[in-house]
Amino acid sequence: MSPERAEQIALSALIWLSTNEELLPIFLGASGASAQDLRAQVGDDAFMVSVLDFITMDDAWVIAFCDSEGLKYEEPLNARYSLTGAENVHWT
Repeated sequence: MSPERAEQIALSALIWLSTNEELLPIFLGASGASAQDLRAQVGDDAFMVSVLDFITMDDAWVIAFCDSEGLKYEEPLNARYSLTGAENVHWT
């Protein structure tokens, strides 16, 4: 996936998340971000990675996001790993 496409998907994810009245407070609480941070950090790859990380934590969220945007279910995770600065986390 190209970095440009990854950025488009991440921006779509942020917009989708910011309009989701159920998930937005959970994301803000988990990330420590404020509503103002959402606007201020739009171009920050690390922040956009955190948005994609959050959405990909739950299959239902991935499905809802992808269905609303016409994306394949694997695209948010692919976008996450295609953004500049996104590193592959190994837990073992």
